[in-house]
Amino acid sequence: MYQVSVEGHFDAAHYIRDYGGKCENVHGHRFKVVVSLKATKLNDIGMAYDFTELKRHLGEVLARFDHTCLNDVPPFDKLNPSSENIAVAIYDQLKGRFSGDVLLSSVQVWESPQSCVTYSPE
Repeated sequence: MYQVSVEGHFDAAHYIRDYGGKCENVHGHRFKVVVSLKATKLNDIGMAYDFTELKRHLGEVLARFDHTCLNDVPPFDKLNPSSENIAVAIYDQLKGRFSGDVLLSSVQVWESPQSCVTYSPE
């Protein structure tokens, strides 16, 4: 099994509804996102998946969040934009883009250099 990962980022504000602490106030982050694929075999030129293609897919998904207040962007206009929910939303938007021997394995969202969430459907 091969695992292929790329990293992207977006800058956004958010607030956590009903949090009961300082994160209930509007604040911002540079969210780092790491996406990982699993592949069972290599293609004819010896690659599990092209990094450039994976970066393109991730960039398309992240573009809709960049420089926004996440609370104004669906699904976060109704769902709290926690790192957990952000990871699932990114996963859901990416999962249909891969076929064959390639499977979306996980999405990791870093809210700060010390804090991250990893979502995987397993």
